[in-house]
Amino acid sequence: MNSDAFVCVVRFKSTLERFLRRVAALLCIAFAITLPAAAQDAALTQRILQMVDRPIFRHSTVGVEVYDQTAGKTLVTINPQQLFTAGSTTKLVTEGSALALLGEDFRFHTRVFYTGNITEDGTLEGNLILVAGGDPNLSGRVMPDDTLDFTARDHAYAGLLPGNSVAGEPLRVMKELASGVLMRGIWRVRGNIIVDTSLFVTDQIEPATHTAISPVMLNDNVIDVIATSARNEGGPVAIQIAPELPYLKVINHVRTGKPNSDAEMRFTSDVLEADGSHTVVIEGNVPAGRETAQAAYKVKDPARYAEEGFHQALRWAGVVVQSPFVDPGGATAPRAAENRTFLVEHVSPPFKEEVKLTLKVSQNLHAATTPFLVGSLVGHNSTDAQLHGLALEHHFLAENGLDPESVSQLDGEGGVGSAFSPDFMVRYLEMISHRPYGRWFYECLPVLGRDGTLAEILQDSPAVGHVHAKTGSYVVSNTLNGSVMLLGKGLAGYVDGANGHRLIFAAFVNMVPLHNMDEVSDVGDVLAKIAAAAYESTVPPQTANKPPAAKAPTRTPGKVSAKPAAHKTTQRTARKPAKKILKPAQN
Repeated sequence: MNSDAFVCVVRFKSTLERFLRRVAALLCIAFAITLPAAAQDAALTQRILQMVDRPIFRHSTVGVEVYDQTAGKTLVTINPQQLFTAGSTTKLVTEGSALALLGEDFRFHTRVFYTGNITEDGTLEGNLILVAGGDPNLSGRVMPDDTLDFTARDHAYAGLLPGNSVAGEPLRVMKELASGVLMRGIWRVRGNIIVDTSLFVTDQIEPATHTAISPVMLNDNVIDVIATSARNEGGPVAIQIAPELPYLKVINHVRTGKPNSDAEMRFTSDVLEADGSHTVVIEGNVPAGRETAQAAYKVKDPARYAEEGFHQALRWAGVVVQSPFVDPGGATAPRAAENRTFLVEHVSPPFKEEVKLTLKVSQNLHAATTPFLVGSLVGHNSTDAQLHGLALEHHFLAENGLDPESVSQLDGEGGVGSAFSPDFMVRYLEMISHRPYGRWFYECLPVLGRDGTLAEILQDSPAVGHVHAKTGSYVVSNTLNGSVMLLGKGLAGYVDGANGHRLIFAAFVNMVPLHNMDEVSDVGDVLAKIAAAAYESTVPPQTANKPPAAKAPTRTPGKVSAKPAAHKTTQRTARKPAKKILKPAQN
């Protein structure tokens, strides 16, 4: 090659390099507009990658995004755009959207009407009609200070998993309404007790708890069976039913087990009797030593159940119902509003309290009902309420700059088919934080090491009290191997950094084959450690080794510092054929 040719090549390469640099600069500008910022914290990213580099995840997919909201930059991105089975982290989207659409101060109204006439001696010659307004808390949850009580292990999951009722009377709201009927001068009813459930029409069952979705929800559509063991193994077990109604008759086959064994109770038979009641057989064992355990019977006909509950409350209040309160011709069917006269009503605590309850304990039935409530109360549709509710949620997300068509949601609670990406969840949480109710939404989330489904997670971590986040799981049987498959595990929420910065994060892992349910909590610990690592990345070096702050006292009753049901199950061998499980109870 002669010198002229060499100069030509050098000039050409120089010109090409300048051109490529200009193209690269333009591309950088374009990508800066359309793509999230590249990860800025290499040390945190590397630490997270080391956490998930373990044999249990060798066949799995992990996605993480950590965003420093205060600084306005993304710190970690691992598969940020990939969709993950989200489990109950879906409730973040359900409940946050419902706060916007219904309003944080929205209140449900459960009204009682009557037909016919009231005679001078206080006899109603007609029917009493309780019109369901969608209130999920016609129960003992309602507190005198207009809040809702809850336990860390919700009673809806009790049986094969731990669960506890709140301290309040299950018929509390029904008794309040019955007292109102008496105060309005009605001492006797010659007619039927009817519950009108026409707010929305559905025959759906929430798949995780197998609880009926309905506009009327007495005691979460559950009857609690509480068992107390004998002092010694093999002795008889006493049971208590709450509320005790003609709807349910229980044949008790539960026995006292070994001391310190796991309690386990299940309903093995359910017979529908001619009068509409149910006769069930309950089996299992409760550890010796006068220990208590609980199982939740899921009612099949919420309207019939509520009718019996209201009738019982009227009897308690001293109101005599002389006619049969169940009409074989269909007393529970929705009735038209003509010739009804308003009598009394119960007004619920503000909706924000319902959101707090649902997110703290991951109450599946409440979350599953939320789209129905939005569709019927905001969308004014009774026949396709769930579809209309999710359509309104879609519109809310889109008008706030999110892309709902990039994700999937089939229901309110996060059943199979609900999938979100880490980036979508982070952007959603960032958007919610700017809404008028953003601070309340933050307070509604479980707190690491303190309450809700995070109550007993990483209690010795410096991050205790600094992570507000929602857990999520979806587990099914792996029948081939007599084990379980974790289809999805997630954790998403906020981290309050020691440097004063607010971080937003989302962490998911999908398709993790496990030996048993106990290992699900191990995977949850890994995701919690990711959140803790994000917190620790904000700690100044001089304070990094200080012990965590002392725990704040827990609220009593309500926020019981106890491990959520999904993190403790009955003992079973690693390869024992597993029962089919759809989303562990409180996750």
